[in-house]
Amino acid sequence: MTVGQTRAYRRWFSTTIAAAVEEQDSATREIARSVQQAAAGTSEVSVNVAGASHAADQSRALANNVMVASGELSQHAAALLESVDTFLAGLRDAA
Repeated sequence: MTVGQTRAYRRWFSTTIAAAVEEQDSATREIARSVQQAAAGTSEVSVNVAGASHAADQSRALANNVMVASGELSQHAAALLESVDTFLAGLRDAA
């Protein structure tokens, strides 16, 4: 191999390595961008899950309030029914 051929080979080799390094850099940047997008998506999902959990807790609390109010209403209805029965029995006895 002549000196000229050796120099040409070195240039070709250096150019090839530089091109490979540039491609690797580009691929690494693309991977980093994709990872950032995935992290942002994961963060958004996490916020949505937390919001859904909070909404479920609120729904659970409201359902419990409705159940308590329903029980109280049932007790009041039973007391009212007993009062009406007593009143009607008093009317029958008076007649």
